[in-house]
Amino acid sequence: MAQAAGVSASAVSMVMNDRTGLTQATRLRILAAARAVGYPVRGRAGREGRVLGVLPTDLGNPYHTDVITGIEKHAESVGAAVVIGHGRRDSAHLERQLDRMLGFGVDGIVAVTTWLRPAALEDAATVLPVAVIGRMQDPATGVDMVRGDDAAGAAQAVRHLVRLGHTRLVHVTMSTRPGPAARRAGFLAEAARLGLEGQARVIGPAADWAAMEEQIDAFLERIRAGRSTAPTAVFAANDIAAVRVMHRAAALGVRVPQQLSVVGYDSSAAALMIRPHLTSVNQPREEMGRLAAGMVLERLAGRASDAELIVRPVLRERESSTWHPDADRETANQTGDAANPTGDAANPTGDAADPPGTGPNRSADPAAASG
Repeated sequence: MAQAAGVSASAVSMVMNDRTGLTQATRLRILAAARAVGYPVRGRAGREGRVLGVLPTDLGNPYHTDVITGIEKHAESVGAAVVIGHGRRDSAHLERQLDRMLGFGVDGIVAVTTWLRPAALEDAATVLPVAVIGRMQDPATGVDMVRGDDAAGAAQAVRHLVRLGHTRLVHVTMSTRPGPAARRAGFLAEAARLGLEGQARVIGPAADWAAMEEQIDAFLERIRAGRSTAPTAVFAANDIAAVRVMHRAAALGVRVPQQLSVVGYDSSAAALMIRPHLTSVNQPREEMGRLAAGMVLERLAGRASDAELIVRPVLRERESSTWHPDADRETANQTGDAANPTGDAANPTGDAADPPGTGPNRSADPAAASG
């Protein structure tokens, strides 16, 4: 192993016994050599069984915790364990957590984040299997990926609002990351396809939430004043942004959904923690976690080729979106179901469940993932 890594036997011993004193590049080279010859790398406790390291961007975001639940459930089903390194919304801290996972001797990594540099992921993938959940800015060789079809999900939200009679739409986004950027593009493309190019606008991202709030308050004030050109519907890039819009609407006396329909993205637990319950595009988060954990285990079983799974999001209609007051409901009903224009129907795995007596369940099978 020392010869394969181009180091001394004492350097190999330091890495295998988890001692400090070597550069990260040297550690990675030794770990890669150990993997190549089939030498078992164990953590300090000398544990047995598979252990998956999980790196989420933000444990305060219900999207990430739901995904981790899926990873844990799949790991438990095959007798594996999970350790979590919180990223704290900090790219540098995420890379430090990745290094710690490698030193700990986990058997594979699931990155519930796109904040890690491709180079860092590629280096880790020379040592152990790595899967990323989310849309990456740039590809990383040797790394598997599970992601949603963000543009298609945004298009569903637009179609839903248009079929309810809304033509003046606003998209609220707080990030330029690849996933939110794809949702923004999907929103604009579908609005243009439906002839609303001049009536669909984007707010954000801004430097901070205070700046975003100013822009949101500006169009809410127009709604409150009864301006004929004011927007009547919002599609937010995630549920957290949607909930913030609803909070600002309540503060300014704009009624949801009577004066403003709101649609979020993720259909996370946050969608059911506000009244009215939030209509949202469902990402089957637990299913995405299960798929990513399965990809890591497939690599450990011998798969060498890179893989990508694209999971189909589906709209969940709840009470935060309703008909525009001037909508021709008869015409809309003749052209299709306003809540579910794609005709999909099933109960998605990993979605926040609607309590009895709340909005209709109109979701498609999230397990329809294509590679």
